[in-house]
Amino acid sequence: MRLAELIPVLQIAVGPVILVSGVGLLLLSMTNRFGRIIDRTRMLVRELRAAASGHDPGDRELIRAQLAILERRARLVRTAIALSTLAVLLAATLVILLFLTALSGVEAAALLALLFAACMASLIAGLVWFLRDVNLSLRALQLEVDAVAHDL
Repeated sequence: MRLAELIPVLQIAVGPVILVSGVGLLLLSMTNRFGRIIDRTRMLVRELRAAASGHDPGDRELIRAQLAILERRARLVRTAIALSTLAVLLAATLVILLFLTALSGVEAAALLALLFAACMASLIAGLVWFLRDVNLSLRALQLEVDAVAHDL
């Protein structure tokens, strides 16, 4: 293949490569959020152990409710990370397949379109799961606000 024939392939491959970069930043955000969920869970487990030694049973129930929400959130973010990672893998596969079809001359437009659609579907699903985590974190916040309001 000559350079003049390769340039259009490179131009087409730029889109999925940018997608990989963008989703990489999204994954960074998701993994940071996941780490904070894990850290908060560990902190609440320590508080629950301390509360078991005679504190108000209402405090223990609030902590248990928070832990249940954190467990659900961790599962949601883990799924969002997995789906977003799958989107990156599909985009990378798409780039490789673009080059292979250009080099071999094989027509694979349907396969390329299917890979791109699967990549976008996986990314959308990952974002939906991430949004579900954000909404669930608001529910956890509401529990804390309600507990403080009840004490006042």
